[in-house]
Amino acid sequence: MKLATWNVNSLTVRLPQVLDWLATNPVDVLALQELKMTDDKFPVQAFVQAGYEAQWFGQKTYNGVALLSRAAATDVVKNIPGFDDDMARVISGTYPLGGPGSTQSTGGLQTHIRVIGAYFPNGQEPGSDKFDYKMAWLKGLRDWVRTELQRYPNLVLMGDYNITFDDADVWDPVDMRDQIHCTDEERYHLQALVALGLHDALRLFPQPPKIYSWWDYRDFAFKRNRGMRIDHILLSAALKPSAQACWIDKTPRKNERPSDHTPVVLELTEK
Repeated sequence: MKLATWNVNSLTVRLPQVLDWLATNPVDVLALQELKMTDDKFPVQAFVQAGYEAQWFGQKTYNGVALLSRAAATDVVKNIPGFDDDMARVISGTYPLGGPGSTQSTGGLQTHIRVIGAYFPNGQEPGSDKFDYKMAWLKGLRDWVRTELQRYPNLVLMGDYNITFDDADVWDPVDMRDQIHCTDEERYHLQALVALGLHDALRLFPQPPKIYSWWDYRDFAFKRNRGMRIDHILLSAALKPSAQACWIDKTPRKNERPSDHTPVVLELTEK
């Protein structure tokens, strides 16, 4: 089973690129962020024709998330239950572990995986109202994920986190120290998620140095590899033994009119 996350920075602009990527990379579940469209504009038929079910949660101009999948989702939830928010940032669904037609079972019951796709707030800058919102949102997310893990031991939380883990995730950690995406407060909340029993999928495997998932459009940042790793896949302890590989696919960032983010992919196999 393969899962992936990708902030497409406008699905209206990037739809052909997403369809092309799925044709080349037929993952079982793809979480999208920054759709930047209302629900009625979501191109559901284009994905159906490509062989994908879709669940989406849109918003005009900003935000918006979706889950594309080979198998139909159940128990779909939008946003964070118990956290009052008018932004379309989170969508979750349950899928058969192993993809459509899976025959895996435990105790006579089909094994499932809970997938949470999220677009974390940017936060703008430390000390701002948007940063305060980000801190509250992160706490709300953590409280909810704690309860989700109790219900769904097989859980993946993936998306654009807008947070780096540490200096290795930043092309210039000295210049970016205490700047947005790299503050101690943000990293505390990210580690608090990990402390629930989650694991950074990419770092379960050897990776080359200076590996990033986002590059600014300005100053030839991609060509100069001046980026940050802010797109992450966290997986539960129950799924960790099944993780076989995780990688960042930089190919779409080379497209004409690309998103400033590129996909992160996780591969799971039965243990």
